[in-house]
Amino acid sequence: MADPILQVSGLSLRYQTRHGEVKAVEDVSFKLLPGQVMGLVGESGSGKTSVAISLMRLLPDNARVTGGQVLLDGRDLLSMGFEEVRSYRWHRISMIFQAAMNSLDPVYRVGDQILEAIETHNPELTKREAQERIAGLFQLVGLDPQLTQRYPHEYSGGMRQRAVIAMSLACQPDVVIADEPTTALDVIVQDRILRRLKEIQSDLNMSMVYITHDIAVVAEVTDRIGVMYAGKLVELGDTSDVFGSPIHPYTSALLSVFPSIRGPKRELVTLPGEPPNLIDPPAGCRFHPRCPYAIDACQTEDPPTVERGSHWAACWNPLPVQTGPQETSGPVSLEEQ
Repeated sequence: MADPILQVSGLSLRYQTRHGEVKAVEDVSFKLLPGQVMGLVGESGSGKTSVAISLMRLLPDNARVTGGQVLLDGRDLLSMGFEEVRSYRWHRISMIFQAAMNSLDPVYRVGDQILEAIETHNPELTKREAQERIAGLFQLVGLDPQLTQRYPHEYSGGMRQRAVIAMSLACQPDVVIADEPTTALDVIVQDRILRRLKEIQSDLNMSMVYITHDIAVVAEVTDRIGVMYAGKLVELGDTSDVFGSPIHPYTSALLSVFPSIRGPKRELVTLPGEPPNLIDPPAGCRFHPRCPYAIDACQTEDPPTVERGSHWAACWNPLPVQTGPQETSGPVSLEEQ
């Protein structure tokens, strides 16, 4: 097996607020291999985006990393100085931000904004070579290169998202973090963006961390899935294993809220309650107040790790191995429908 290109070990993050310290990320660890796509899923506030901005070293002033390492090819991004980490952003690791309109400066042409990123990190390129690269990127994401001369407000929502994807690829990074890249887009455009992302990732053989609250979405684009709840990574495994036989009750609950167009009709099961307050999270397993399978140990002690090959979960009362396929087998692309 190849060495991981990105290795996160014991990452913990806190936000200082006027109400107290928010324990946003707690002891998160995972590996990303070259050419691999990993999904991070969970409800809003589970810590997904906090992990992403930690990897990019784009933390706000009230945030601090309290532990862990983020190794990119063996170099710890968290211990680097400001100038050194700037040299890694866009060039080695880049990000597709959630709100495409907020990622683009409204008073500059889109092509000029991408050109600035290329010239900053690739000073050896001439302006003509950089512009040729931008034209190629626009073709890669399915946009007419002539659109580089337009302003962000002249783009549709889907076009803006494609432009942001092109920007993230401008410096040919090894790792791309996609934070809810299809948020606020209609389902048809979402499907096109997802398919295009998958094609680009496969063609360029790049590694990707795909962040979303929608577990059904990641089935189309990921090799592995990590499930986060209340700042902790509670389950991690190959996509087929997580969908086929989830170990953690929270993962099973996420899968149960999506309908299947392949299997028989069934009633959707919602998850009662809401995530805990991370200023004062519950003792033991943070999911136990909402878990129908909770036992006494869940309320007082951190759960042990249950391993099934390369698939694991942190749970005191893990779900049994599924002998047949799950009804929720992930989304079907529009072409299949």
